[in-house]
Amino acid sequence: MTSRQPLVMMKGRKDGLVLVMNETCSYDALLQELKEKLSVNHQLYKEGPAIPVKIQTGNRYVSRLQRTELMDIIRSYDHLEVDGIESNVMTREEFEAEKSRERLVSFTRIVRSGQVLSVEGDLFLIGDVNPGGVVSATGSIYILGALRGIAAAGEPGNEQNRVIAASIMKPTQLKIGRLMSRTEEEPLDEMKNDHVMECAYADLVLGKIVIDRLNAVMKKNLPTGRSRTQPEA
Repeated sequence: MTSRQPLVMMKGRKDGLVLVMNETCSYDALLQELKEKLSVNHQLYKEGPAIPVKIQTGNRYVSRLQRTELMDIIRSYDHLEVDGIESNVMTREEFEAEKSRERLVSFTRIVRSGQVLSVEGDLFLIGDVNPGGVVSATGSIYILGALRGIAAAGEPGNEQNRVIAASIMKPTQLKIGRLMSRTEEEPLDEMKNDHVMECAYADLVLGKIVIDRLNAVMKKNLPTGRSRTQPEA
């Protein structure tokens, strides 16, 4: 007689807890076992700092309602917090939304003071960003011109491989994901050469935004050959 395979496997790691969900059982059975295991093991995370919990559902599709339900169950324990839900499956709508976030959107214009230019995907701007102007993108930002305003690239938790590049890099503020640099209170005389194309990227080891010459940045581990979807004219 063989023992029943667990529907929820709990794995402890240095950076938190991982819950691996069975892909083939019913969702209700999965939910019931999750509640039981969290309840039985609640003494392990009853005290101390909050423990990040990552949920891995494999090839099981999890709807938005189900995601909310899973997160609510975990958050019902004071010292547990949801670090993310990973699934190998997505709907066509989710795929199209993800695809749109990877496209390259180009503009030829000057972003003047008080104006905001925001896109989903990577932004390629031919023109200047004046002081008081703002450009933002969910991906990277490439400016063939002077950046003297504010630029925000990437999203919180998605800093890696996001860059801000400009022909003349004199921003009042840079933001890549959760990292921010060069606020208006900081000096702008850090530039050594206005005519050298520079690039800002998130150094997750140092925990800050670093600016270097574009060719030096491209020699690092940043992707250089991602395919892009050109928007319609």
